[in-house]
Amino acid sequence: MCPENNKKEECSGHLLAIGDALEVLNGKWKLPIIVALSFGKFRFRDLQREINISPKMLSKELKDLEMQQLVKRTVFDTTPVTVEYSLTEYARTLHDVIEALHNWGMEHRRRVMGKNRAE
Repeated sequence: MCPENNKKEECSGHLLAIGDALEVLNGKWKLPIIVALSFGKFRFRDLQREINISPKMLSKELKDLEMQQLVKRTVFDTTPVTVEYSLTEYARTLHDVIEALHNWGMEHRRRVMGKNRAE
């Protein structure tokens, strides 16, 4: 947040950093993919089923997350070829952010659901 007593440059810096973070994690699927992978490695089809996403969209999102150094793709020399996806150590730095989003989401859900029931 940018309190009134902060300089305009400081506020702009905060907004820029938040914008960068949102750019990396944007869209409907990136956070669900990261959350699913935080529970362990997944093969493509298993991940697709876990988060209920189309193969085309999952492929696109995984490529984006690889480019951002958040997901690691490991190819095993088996017949047929096995591909596994996992989080990088860098992605694990998002743990506190994701936990904060989870906690806020749970509280928001309680607040909104409670409010709707009372009306």
